[in-house]
Amino acid sequence: MIMLAGAGPWWDNPTFWVAVAFFILIGFAIKQGVVGAITKALDDRAAAIRAELDEAKRLKQDAQALLEDYKKKHAAAEAEAQSIIDNARREAETLAAEARRQLKETVERRTKQAEDKIARAEAEAVSEVRSASVDLAIAAAEKVLAGKSADAGGALIDQTIRDLKGKLN
Repeated sequence: MIMLAGAGPWWDNPTFWVAVAFFILIGFAIKQGVVGAITKALDDRAAAIRAELDEAKRLKQDAQALLEDYKKKHAAAEAEAQSIIDNARREAETLAAEARRQLKETVERRTKQAEDKIARAEAEAVSEVRSASVDLAIAAAEKVLAGKSADAGGALIDQTIRDLKGKLN
């Protein structure tokens, strides 16, 4: 065997004995079931992590479903709000049209009432003028009949007509 400077036989080498001790420890651990316990602990840990991952996945799916539900509710609320706005707008337009129609009817009714008042006032004025004309004509006729001469009667009639024109204006 070849010996290195300063090195002794293989049984004197500490590395050899460390390796022997390591293999004995591993053999003892296998015989005692320590490796099985370590494997079981690692498997249990892997199962716990897998369960946590599955729970996280389930929670994520629940959160996504809840988000979709809220999105649908939000869209439905927006559609309902738009519907309410549209209905309010239509109702306002209907009310405005009704108010315009009622205003037009009121204006027409008041205009007709004013025209009727004017027509009545005209009729009363014409009636008063006719009455005044008749009274003047009767007064002129009385004067003529009371003994005035025919020439004076014609002058009186002419005077009465002039007076009547003045009263009409």
